[in-house]
Amino acid sequence: MTEMLRYEQDCWQKNYKYVAGIDEVGRGCLFGDVVAAAVILPTGLVLEGVTDSKKLTDKKREACYDLIMENALAVGIGTVDAKVIDEINIKQATRLAMKKAVQALSLQPDYLLVDAEKVDFPLPQLAIIKGDAISQSIAAASIIAKVTRDRLCRGEWEAKYPEYGIAIHKGYATKLHREQIIALGPTDMHRRSFLGNLLVQQPTLFDL
Repeated sequence: MTEMLRYEQDCWQKNYKYVAGIDEVGRGCLFGDVVAAAVILPTGLVLEGVTDSKKLTDKKREACYDLIMENALAVGIGTVDAKVIDEINIKQATRLAMKKAVQALSLQPDYLLVDAEKVDFPLPQLAIIKGDAISQSIAAASIIAKVTRDRLCRGEWEAKYPEYGIAIHKGYATKLHREQIIALGPTDMHRRSFLGNLLVQQPTLFDL
């Protein structure tokens, strides 16, 4: 597990005390916000079981979420909705969500470890490819972002659009989701720039 701290340890040795890990979830979805999280953990703390959120079961992610929230010095969440994603593209929307997550931290970080991206923020930072698998701080952020977005899918978004099965597919392009878009048309939370041929001659929900 200490291997997951090698990037953090390098920062701590250079006297960066508050190292924030940053990651996002929902980048490839057809529906809903892209959600980013920033997490600052105490120097030297090892959180057992915290790794890339995609490698964890729902139950384990929820347990790790609680563990991270109990131990983190600060946690920030940033979101960007479908309308803005369509306006500025998903890459820029992802970076914006990450910036918002950093801005939402209650503690000012002095170094950023980012999963494969650059954050438009005036701080020293390092983009790490597959960072959620090799940095504990980024892994923690991936878990916070994933659980936060999944809860929105199962709760608020499912309640708003129950016909689309958002709680099941979380907004990704499953067969069920594509079929419901074709049958019902897209909602105001669907990313039009992602829908391609599904939009051809399909009405908007609010035009029905």
